[in-house]
Amino acid sequence: MHRLTRTASGLTKGEYQMLQKLSTPVKIQDFLDALPMNFEEGGDTHRSPRAVLAARKAHCIEGAMLAATALWITGERPLIMNLSARMGRGDVDHVIALYRRGGAWGAVSKTNHAVLRFRDPIYRSLRELAASYFNEWFLPSGEKTLECYSRQLDMRRFGTAWITAEKDLWEVADVLSELPHANLVPRGNWRYVRTADSMERKAGLFTEWRKA
Repeated sequence: MHRLTRTASGLTKGEYQMLQKLSTPVKIQDFLDALPMNFEEGGDTHRSPRAVLAARKAHCIEGAMLAATALWITGERPLIMNLSARMGRGDVDHVIALYRRGGAWGAVSKTNHAVLRFRDPIYRSLRELAASYFNEWFLPSGEKTLECYSRQLDMRRFGTAWITAEKDLWEVADVLSELPHANLVPRGNWRYVRTADSMERKAGLFTEWRKA
């Protein structure tokens, strides 16, 4: 796997050096944690990594694409994955960036919640990694809604223009949603899934950033 060079990336020297400093998944996660949440006050966005650096805020897929770029600069594959909620429950999907250490998977995650966050590289498969988000993924009512996860998406599929694109990257979200997804809950087992209890629901209300 070749490192993403500055010339190939299209980034300015300053932009490239900023991401180059994020040389480990932990440093990438720390950087994303320090970015305010993008609440999309002006409408839905899917900003490119360059646009995220300029705006100094991000939501999950924007953070995942920036993380994938930083990983690519260090010589790792720029992989992202979709975690999908049950349809019709009023919930939304979540996108994470993937990395591997010693054959085990971990994840970098931009979220405003206390639990859908970074994952250490201890998971033997993407299913194990996705399942680690299941019990803490619930609606205010306590209903758990994480249903399935996608195949990994290698961002090299889109070339490099997406890194500095001025337009929103809706095509990435479209491809993610069209990838094959694998269910987490065995057929017929949703009826056995316990609603989050009152303590869990209280903890689930905690957020990192507030709307202005």
